[in-house]
Amino acid sequence: MTIAPDLIAVKARQQVTWASGDYGAVAALIHPISELLVTAADLSAGARVLDVATGSGNAAIAAARCGCVVTGVDYVPELLERGQARAAAERLPVTFVTGDAERLAYADGSFDAVLSVVGVMFAPDQERAAAELVRVCRPGGTVALASWTPQGFIGDLFRTVGRHVPPPAGLRPPVEWGDEGRVRELLGAAVGELRAVRREFVFRFGTPEEFADFFRVNYGPTLKAFEALPEERRPDLHADLVELARTHNRATDATVRIPAEYLEVVAQLIPDPA
Repeated sequence: MTIAPDLIAVKARQQVTWASGDYGAVAALIHPISELLVTAADLSAGARVLDVATGSGNAAIAAARCGCVVTGVDYVPELLERGQARAAAERLPVTFVTGDAERLAYADGSFDAVLSVVGVMFAPDQERAAAELVRVCRPGGTVALASWTPQGFIGDLFRTVGRHVPPPAGLRPPVEWGDEGRVRELLGAAVGELRAVRREFVFRFGTPEEFADFFRVNYGPTLKAFEALPEERRPDLHADLVELARTHNRATDATVRIPAEYLEVVAQLIPDPA
């Protein structure tokens, strides 16, 4: 018999995980993903935009550069503080709010566009999170997402870590959001047109060991995996991460260039009947 996971407990552990390490350092690397997504979404100046699971504000800041009225929501206050500092440094008016992607505190149709960049994909209840994205977006509005794919590098990273520290039983993998068929299923009948494009972000490091050390120290899920292992087993995980980087390395010099595939989705909701 399959036992349903305790989603409240899972979410509480996730909050601790994402607050650990320095996800802001990881987010700084992948900021170009947000810029590309905002360009693909073709946002208008003055549009009301919500960035769900904003983290340290990558997509929110990218949308604010377009003159949008932007709110970023996340359940990790430490990341919101980083986002607020970044927006203030660039003199961009972004409102950052503590909140849950599965229970957005906004009325139906509050926003012209709803974004998420490798954020909402980690919500434990995928169906509920997707329903919230659609609910708070107005009819005819835009839902734009960027999510790591199952077959890409980050999918392999999660599987590598999972061999050492298995994920909670009963949860669907976050990288399912990187599958076009699954995203269409999640967003449902409210979507009229949906455009999905596979893109690559390239992680660049000096050596495979540098990659492993960076993710061990800064990326919450990897950091917590190391902490969950007995001391004598941690070198095995580190060695597997080094080998993962070597396997995916496409550099032709002595450095490391790792293409990480993600799915860019821009969905237009069906307008209200005229």
